[in-house]
Amino acid sequence: MKNLSKYLVVILALLAMTVMFTACAKAPTQELSDANAAIEAAGAEGGEKYAKEDMRALSDQVAAAQDEIKTQEGKFFKNYDKAKEILAKVKQDATALKAEIPAKKEKAKNDAMAALDAAKTAVADAKTALTKAPRGKGTKADIDALRADVAGLEASIAEADGLMASEDYFAAADKANGIKTKAAEVSEQITAAMEKAKGGRK
Repeated sequence: MKNLSKYLVVILALLAMTVMFTACAKAPTQELSDANAAIEAAGAEGGEKYAKEDMRALSDQVAAAQDEIKTQEGKFFKNYDKAKEILAKVKQDATALKAEIPAKKEKAKNDAMAALDAAKTAVADAKTALTKAPRGKGTKADIDALRADVAGLEASIAEADGLMASEDYFAAADKANGIKTKAAEVSEQITAAMEKAKGGRK
């Protein structure tokens, strides 16, 4: 019986220590800080501009970890393993994303340059077509309006060049695509004016 009592005391002592250790589990503040630092580093590399969706996903994961931490803080037996696991993955993914940003930036730059080149070609085509447009009485007003449109497109090209210079590649690409579409419309209108003039001469 004495041996049994001793074993019981030891078991109870171990249980008490386990309870104390579990109840006093430390919140992963350092892990949270490390994860946020990794995200900030990716952002500084250009993550918010060139990997916006990835950055948002990382922030969502941090928020999930914070929710898990709050949940555990409200419990007597705390277990932060899940939160630590999430934060460790966030840190890993953010570090990997930072390394990928230069390639994403280069792709955005190349795509924007291609779009801008296509826009410049479309504007040049419209400008060339304009020189061939009829200047008869029935088409003068139309041609004058189209000439103003082409001048506006040239000004927009300059704005897109400015966006490229400031490395705002997505905005430059969007603007260039809009210019290309508008230039194609102007060319179509010039062609229509030429057909109209031909019809008038018959």
